[in-house]
Amino acid sequence: MAAVSTSLASRFSPLRFSSSNSDISHSLFHNVHSQIRLASSRKGSRGVVTMAGSGKFFVGGNWKCNGTKESIAKLVADLNNAKLEDDVDVVVAPPFVYIEQVKSSLTSRIEISAQNSWVSKGGAFTGEISVEQLKDIGCKWVILGHSERRHVIGEDDQFIGKKAAYALSEGLGVIACIGELLEEREAGKTFDVCFQQLKAYADAVPSWDSIVIAYEPVWAIGTGKVATPEQAQEVHAAIRDWLKKNVSSEVASKTRIIYGGSVNGSNCAELAKKEDIDGFLVGGASLKGPEFGTIVNSVTAKKVAV
Repeated sequence: MAAVSTSLASRFSPLRFSSSNSDISHSLFHNVHSQIRLASSRKGSRGVVTMAGSGKFFVGGNWKCNGTKESIAKLVADLNNAKLEDDVDVVVAPPFVYIEQVKSSLTSRIEISAQNSWVSKGGAFTGEISVEQLKDIGCKWVILGHSERRHVIGEDDQFIGKKAAYALSEGLGVIACIGELLEEREAGKTFDVCFQQLKAYADAVPSWDSIVIAYEPVWAIGTGKVATPEQAQEVHAAIRDWLKKNVSSEVASKTRIIYGGSVNGSNCAELAKKEDIDGFLVGGASLKGPEFGTIVNSVTAKKVAV
């Protein structure tokens, strides 16, 4: 891993923590950032910027430990009334106790994810939720490796990798989270941390076909601080490069890499323009139906005049 990290680090400009009151240093990607490609080259027509990943734009809403029956009914109603772009996979992750309520009332246009699952088949594991139970109530996805599970609950990389492997083996899609702490970023360890977390998934999972990687810098989650589009693109490009070198070119191409960390209706369009950002995992803003709809529809930011 050290050799890979050193090689990549030499190809990217240093990651700097940005402030809205200072000039932003833009990273240049001469080696891994491809030329923007357009779906149509006809002059005067509209084209779509080809994402580095070949999959459909993906937006997930992580509701975390929020909501009541009443507030969730209102949120579901707002989502049902939202006009969402067709070319986006949309998923929401309610708290466990409200999954049935959401599943029975939410439009089938939006799929349901769980926020966690157990590492193996259910049994005498107090407080846990099994993959089999999640499938039984209609979940299609599960979020694993979120920073709150890592740094608050204490789950380690290997345990998270095993959870992902079991979920995949039983037919659930996995939103596989990775990301660095602020002190790790400031120490220049962003790539090392992310690659170590990626390796734990790679060592365990049977296939990457149903995995979406969510890069969420921990310092940006719920803080109002957002990685600049350039910072996010830099890490996303490095993740894709790691997949190419350590898994396969095919997996690197088709795996969607989404960004999370204080994404909202105001900043989503600029982030979505970046080639290696294939969507978003949204926290607080996903609790506001109209704003979440705006984030889903940011896929149109990839459309440019040709």
